[in-house]
Amino acid sequence: MNRPAAGPPYPSAPEEEKTHMSDIKNEILELVRKHHRERAQQEFVPGVSRILPSGATFDEDDRVALVEAAVDMRIAAGVSSQRFERGFARLLGVRKAHMTNSGSSANLLALSALKAAELGERRLRPGDEVVTVAAGFPTTVNPIVQNGLVPVFVDVELGTYNTTPERIREALSPKTRAIMIAHALGNPFAAEEVAELARENGLFLVEDNCDAVGSTYRGRPTGSFGDLSTASFYPAHHITTGEGGCVATRSPALARIVEQLRDWGRDCWCEPGEENTCLKRFEYQLGTLPHGYDHKYIFSHIGYNLKSTDLQAALGLNQLGKVHEFAEIRKRNWQRMREGLAAVSGLLLPSATPDSDPSWFGFVVTVRPDAPFTRRELGDFLESRHIGTRRFFGGNLTRHPAYRDTPHRVVGELTNSDIITEHTFWIGVYPSLTTEMIDYVVDSITGFAAGY
Repeated sequence: MNRPAAGPPYPSAPEEEKTHMSDIKNEILELVRKHHRERAQQEFVPGVSRILPSGATFDEDDRVALVEAAVDMRIAAGVSSQRFERGFARLLGVRKAHMTNSGSSANLLALSALKAAELGERRLRPGDEVVTVAAGFPTTVNPIVQNGLVPVFVDVELGTYNTTPERIREALSPKTRAIMIAHALGNPFAAEEVAELARENGLFLVEDNCDAVGSTYRGRPTGSFGDLSTASFYPAHHITTGEGGCVATRSPALARIVEQLRDWGRDCWCEPGEENTCLKRFEYQLGTLPHGYDHKYIFSHIGYNLKSTDLQAALGLNQLGKVHEFAEIRKRNWQRMREGLAAVSGLLLPSATPDSDPSWFGFVVTVRPDAPFTRRELGDFLESRHIGTRRFFGGNLTRHPAYRDTPHRVVGELTNSDIITEHTFWIGVYPSLTTEMIDYVVDSITGFAAGY
């Protein structure tokens, strides 16, 4: 079959056509702004309007950023992704950040990077132990199991809901090679002390910062203490890209490994749509491949495709500029709730870790075991008043069927993790909640407890 000869590339649009297309796009974006304003938040009606425990907070610029990226069909990772990565790294004060398609993927990449052969004798190997906490979200623990490593579970403190350096130290054994723990609901763990403990013992520290973007410990941003840290940009989190996450590090060597694992495991570092960035694309000889094999198709790691898109990054860039504003609103909402519930008996209220300034993810409440009412009764009451509640994630993860046959070790009693499983929940403090909503939640809990 004869095929037509390849013709010249399509000519660029004439200037008048470009101007016309620009005018159309501007009209679309102005309509998006109008649409946003017409969808402004409805009046809050106590007992009728739903108060969610978490959620994203958007303005019209967020909508425009996302729609503009869609209009321009920036559907793969590109310039917005690169700008977001640079901005997020600056926020934490680290060298590099790599966007991912979720915080869970970020956790997987961060821990998987520590198995890379480039790390020599320090690399993690199957059977090595990683210290973590029992009370939390499973995607902090799952990468340990998925990489053939052994989670070592320790308990947490009630009130802060974080573990302590002392508990971690007690969990160390000759097989311990890393620590991977999360800042609990925005409340930092003692990150400086844990990082020092890791250095003293030659351990890696992976800092799960997914719930704590904007928090600080001793004046430093959480996410800046570990060898690697992770973030989540799911709508429930401090800023959002829809789905999305990030891996951050001070180490160029670890950043390179993370990028390779995220991008199919390939050795090439060209951005999507680029080629021959290194200027020797056909001059490599790696493995037992022939000399000159295309570098874009040489794979140095068994990796994944866990990249994000410019649609996500465009939204994230706009959200990134509001990290500190959002954090201050979260702190105000948390403090108002803390003061409003201070006199309620039967409840253990949360407290910040000493030397920390949390950007709170939620307000944690533990119903004391000797209270005249139960967590279930209080939770059901709040839900009946359209106040959303959430459990403290998985509670004691060792009690879940997923981990029944998973090799692991427990150090000490998990007493507090069990109390959390039975008696703890949290409610929202995110920026879209108004003072009126916070007061309604406080009044509801206060009124419920007074009935006993």
